[in-house]
Amino acid sequence: MEFADVVSRRRMVRNYTDDPVDPVVVDRIVGNALRAPSAGFSQGWAFLRLDTPADVARFWAAATPLGKGSDGWSAGLRRAPVLIVPMSSKAAYLDRYAEPDKGWTDRDESRWTAPYWDIDAGMASLLMLLTVVDEGLGACFFGVPPERMADFRAAFGVPDEFRPIGVVSIGHRAPDRLSPSLRRGRRDLDAVVHRGRWDG
Repeated sequence: MEFADVVSRRRMVRNYTDDPVDPVVVDRIVGNALRAPSAGFSQGWAFLRLDTPADVARFWAAATPLGKGSDGWSAGLRRAPVLIVPMSSKAAYLDRYAEPDKGWTDRDESRWTAPYWDIDAGMASLLMLLTVVDEGLGACFFGVPPERMADFRAAFGVPDEFRPIGVVSIGHRAPDRLSPSLRRGRRDLDAVVHRGRWDG
């Protein structure tokens, strides 16, 4: 598929068939995430791959708000046979930039104008989303509710150093309703690109 087609076809898919996803395809999807840029080549990311029915069921049991086992927002997502949980490690970046070639020996977080650990994990996630489209599949990026994070961590033994930034569901697309948010319309270039200066 041409790259322009991959970009134009990418959207969040919230409903899947029951068909499995070839593990070799999942390998490619996660492998491409490793090609994302990272500050100082810190690569402070990790990916929890859940691709068995038992692991996927355990995720939903741990991450779903209590009393919402079949709620509308997750009903179609629950059919996805694969879930990838991208995580970021702030410590990996602070440690990396305390090395001699970077020279920030104090590990002071105020030196960072933005949380690059989360940004880089987000870029890795986008590479997964684009690879999914290239493979002819569907995906959605969504979050774990804050009140369920401790249960999610306990269910999968996630170390404190790593913070889940979201979840990528992967599967074969099923008929899906478009998000009502799309009615807002996509902003055009003139609305978001400021040439030369903000008011230019």
